[in-house]
Amino acid sequence: MSCPIDRPIPDTADILERMRHLSTAEDFFDALGVRFDPERLAVCRLHVMKRMGEMLAGDDLEGLPDSIAAARARSMLERAYKELAGASPLEKRLFKVLKDRDPARPATPPRRPFVALGDALRPIDGS
Repeated sequence: MSCPIDRPIPDTADILERMRHLSTAEDFFDALGVRFDPERLAVCRLHVMKRMGEMLAGDDLEGLPDSIAAARARSMLERAYKELAGASPLEKRLFKVLKDRDPARPATPPRRPFVALGDALRPIDGS
């Protein structure tokens, strides 16, 4: 990727408000002028957006000039994309289900319910 100065953000006016209404990862990339490979993004979109959300939560962009807020948001999206586009979900463990999974311990198969034959053949109490 080239330096952000080489690629101005398409439109910074009310960028934070517009970002609140975006719905797809591609929308964020387009709004912030970040280049991406559609095939790579298809594999890691949830992780990239989750990571960007974590970064945004740690940086208050409210009250900043639109151009500064847009530049920071673009930087966060670029960092998240670079960080996660080549990684497997198990390596980064962004989601709770993956954080809770210990890779050193093999997954245990679900236990099947067991009913003893004697219990199954016992007459039903009519009371």
